[in-house]
Amino acid sequence: MAISLLVTDRNLNVLGAPITGWTSLACELNFNAPATGAVAMPARPEYMELLQPGNRLVVIRDGEIWCAGPMEQPQSYTWDVGSNAGVGTVEVAFSDDLARIAGYLTYPEPTKAFASQTITSDVVRKLTANAETIIRTLVNENCGPGALAARRIERLVLDTVAGVGTNQTVSTRFQPLLEACRAAAVTNGLGFRTRQVGDQIRFGVYAPRDLRSTARFSAGLNNLRSVAFTMSAPLATSELVMGGDDPAQQATPPNTRAYVEVVSGTAADWYRVEKLVQESGKTDADGELTLAGRLALGNDNPTASLSTVTVDTPDLKAGRDYGLGDKVAVVLPTGLQVSDVVQAIRLDVTPDRGEEVTSVIGNNDKTTKRATVWNVRDLAYRLGQIEARG
Repeated sequence: MAISLLVTDRNLNVLGAPITGWTSLACELNFNAPATGAVAMPARPEYMELLQPGNRLVVIRDGEIWCAGPMEQPQSYTWDVGSNAGVGTVEVAFSDDLARIAGYLTYPEPTKAFASQTITSDVVRKLTANAETIIRTLVNENCGPGALAARRIERLVLDTVAGVGTNQTVSTRFQPLLEACRAAAVTNGLGFRTRQVGDQIRFGVYAPRDLRSTARFSAGLNNLRSVAFTMSAPLATSELVMGGDDPAQQATPPNTRAYVEVVSGTAADWYRVEKLVQESGKTDADGELTLAGRLALGNDNPTASLSTVTVDTPDLKAGRDYGLGDKVAVVLPTGLQVSDVVQAIRLDVTPDRGEEVTSVIGNNDKTTKRATVWNVRDLAYRLGQIEARG
């Protein structure tokens, strides 16, 4: 185990000396979502000076950057007279640079300041292109090098084009930026991420890999410490998507409603469950209602999820041999093999116990130790939809 911690400013300039003497580190990387991390250290004056708003924390594992991004809670300080704590302890909560992007909304007219947006309620930003191009465009024009100067994230650039994804249409209006990116990514199962390379924060899109034949976990391979498996019924197998305009609110009919049903293949294994999805103002001329149904199925499909505690071996190491979004295989002691995508990879380190890597495979947030808050994500999306119709 070789872990190094650096503090930088928002322009990626290293501040002070590397942090030593830390007592615990936890960092969870999430697929198409910001990371979550926390580190505890003695509250030495030289450290407190570095732990300031706007600064970033860089976690380096075995010479490679594991996570780099803003401190979301630079200081959580504790001390009491009975603990013999010396100067006390400070805990820092941090994320990766995707958290900066998550703080933005999609402007209908990204070349204009907010106060200069067109004064109509139905203006949307509609992009029809390759999925990767849509995601890169959304980031570039809202917080990247192509954005208004006041909205640009320092040192953020677009990574090399990967050439992945198929053509589709995504409409967005004051929607959380990452939600719009997920909408473009879902059809092809694409991933997107930030990574620090030198003095740049690079945002890129990638196609996860099918590694079921090479990234395998089992007791027999000595890379699996524990596993919990949960199978649950689907919340919906038929997403009934209703778009168009409400006839009751139209001065002159006819009915301009649009209806699309998106069906999951799991209905044959389980049973039919219907759910209504409302997408007012949209039609399926560009496949937008179909896309909304696919997004809904992503949350409503039956859950076959895993919580695993894995161990890095010379032959299989997180971040090197498999990553977020990749499809891997886990062989249960019962003999059943379960395959799904890697949703999160968590690193826990203490100087005395060493490191432990925990992989969350599948889509059930209940299996995570520091769970990505999918319900909050969904709520933000729905609120954005409501506001867009206002």
